[in-house]
Amino acid sequence: MQKRYFMHGVILLLVAVISACSYSSASQQEDAVGEISQQQLLVQYPVFSDNYNAYSPSDEEVSALASLQGHSLLVLFGTWCHDSEREVPRLLKTLDANGLNGINIQLIAVDRNKRDPKGIALSHELKYTPTFILLKDDKELGRVVERPKLTLAQDLQALAI
Repeated sequence: MQKRYFMHGVILLLVAVISACSYSSASQQEDAVGEISQQQLLVQYPVFSDNYNAYSPSDEEVSALASLQGHSLLVLFGTWCHDSEREVPRLLKTLDANGLNGINIQLIAVDRNKRDPKGIALSHELKYTPTFILLKDDKELGRVVERPKLTLAQDLQALAI
């Protein structure tokens, strides 16, 4: 009888170990590195998609982005970075809610050493992720690093003025 319970326990333990290993390998996704589109980011990285869908920008945030018309925005971020998981989807959702097509946005995913294949992060002296760099005619006007002071839209608006 004891041998039967022992074997039952061993089987349960093996099932638990196998389940944990398969969950771990399934939940670990390779980090994106290099230029990535909004669609690719939201499809391939569910946490970004979940945060995008959960976020509702205020009217003030949506209207603040109107001041970015004619500017470029370089977004350096990590798919492994919790600040990026929060801030990048908020920016994308606010841009989509605004409907502006006159803002050129470039999403560059960096590895855990904050590097990308084309050296864009290095050329912009990236230190922390995410970093949102506002450009006008290829000249940097300013940047928002990691977390905005007010909201990302309002902080970027302040740089454009």
